[in-house]
Amino acid sequence: MIWDQLTSPEINALDRDIPVIFPVSATEQHGPHLPLATDRLIGEHFCNDINNEILDKVLILPIMSIACSEHHMDFAGTLSIRHQTFLLQAEDILSSVVRHGFNNIIIFNSHGGNLAIGQLLLEKFGAKNPQIQVVFATWWKLVNSELFKLTETGPGGVGHAGEFETSLMLYINPTLVKLDKIEGVKNIKNYDWAEGDMIRGVKASIYRSMKAMTGNGVYGDPNKSSAEKGNQITKLVTNALKNIILSIYKF
Repeated sequence: MIWDQLTSPEINALDRDIPVIFPVSATEQHGPHLPLATDRLIGEHFCNDINNEILDKVLILPIMSIACSEHHMDFAGTLSIRHQTFLLQAEDILSSVVRHGFNNIIIFNSHGGNLAIGQLLLEKFGAKNPQIQVVFATWWKLVNSELFKLTETGPGGVGHAGEFETSLMLYINPTLVKLDKIEGVKNIKNYDWAEGDMIRGVKASIYRSMKAMTGNGVYGDPNKSSAEKGNQITKLVTNALKNIILSIYKF
């Protein structure tokens, strides 16, 4: 069920143990071939898919579509808010949910720049509301091992606007993918211990802006993308998210 498509009496009649999904994303550059809305469209896509699968067992909040993207600000169109702003806005939204009596919340993330602040939100909000369950989940981390079986681009290939995000967009809305603008890998070499992507973690983190990581705003290789791969990713993520929802609802 979609939160803002219901009436107030319909919300009031719901079981307060039903899991509430709070999607968080971003509005930022995704190179020359993907739209600024990529993270939002991917997050909404997964939420709509899970809603279609288990309509009466989940409640989906409006997505938070502008988040922490300071590292992308060298590229035109990117919108960003401060970490403090993200935290305050997210806490206020979730506090409203709790005040209405709901007991299970899943913060569902589709933007890499939200990982650190998302974990802080989880710990801060969870400690403040010990009577409820709060989960923080990022789509590619939910199915990390399964995604290794799908990738064809090797280390660094599934970073930002690369193989996986482009595949998802080809599946979600191919008219928004500018195929003639897809380029080869533009990754700028980093220290070996700091190299990584969506499914390959780094040994230690070092701050670099996206401009310092890639000249065209794409970190990875979109040339191995396909709508079929996007469909496969969708099935994997939806199933993993469904398992979390159903396990919480039966807790």
